[in-house]
Amino acid sequence: MKNPVLEAIRNRRSIRKYLPDQIKDAELKAILEAGAYAPSAHNEQPWHFTVIRDRQLLDRISEKSKELMAAEDTDWIKKMGRDGAFHVFYRAPAVVVVSMRKDAMSPLVDCSAAIENMLLAAESLEIGSCWIGLVRYYFSIKSELPLLNIPEGYEPCYAVTLGYKAQHPGKPLPRKKNAVSYIG
Repeated sequence: MKNPVLEAIRNRRSIRKYLPDQIKDAELKAILEAGAYAPSAHNEQPWHFTVIRDRQLLDRISEKSKELMAAEDTDWIKKMGRDGAFHVFYRAPAVVVVSMRKDAMSPLVDCSAAIENMLLAAESLEIGSCWIGLVRYYFSIKSELPLLNIPEGYEPCYAVTLGYKAQHPGKPLPRKKNAVSYIG
C-alpha cells in the first residue's frame, strides 16, 4: 500500500553522518511540533524538549559521556568510549534532549512516543535523525545538568540528533517473521 506516512516509516533509518549545515528553523519547529503531538497517558504530555545547536556544548557532552563509557565493563561500550573518532551525537548540527516529568503516569513511554514522532517527521522532511541512548552517561553527571536548562521536576532520558544526511542508507534489513498472532 502506497501512503506517505507508511513510506516514512519504512524508509526511516538511523543516520550517523551529517552535513555541517544547520537545519532550517521551520523544519526544526515542524519536528518539535510532531513530538508534541505524540500520544501520552492521560494526555499529560510529560515531555520537555531542549534544542542544542552549540557545538562546544555538544562536544563537551560527548567527551564527558565517553569518559564514563571508557570505564564500563561492557566491551563494546568501553571500546566506543575509548575511540577518539567516535562522537556520541555523530557531529550532528542539532540535538534535541528529551526530558520527562518525574511525577507523570508513564513518562518514559510517553517521551519515547514523542521521539518516534520526531524521527518520522524528520524522515518525511528528508532530514537525518538518530535516537541517542548513550547520552545517559552524561545525564548521570548531576553537576553537569544545569547546563541543559531542564525545568524543575524533569529529568533527561534520551536525545535525538538532527541534520541533513551525509549518508543515504540502503534498503532495511528484513523484518522478523512470525511477530504477529491473530485471535479470532
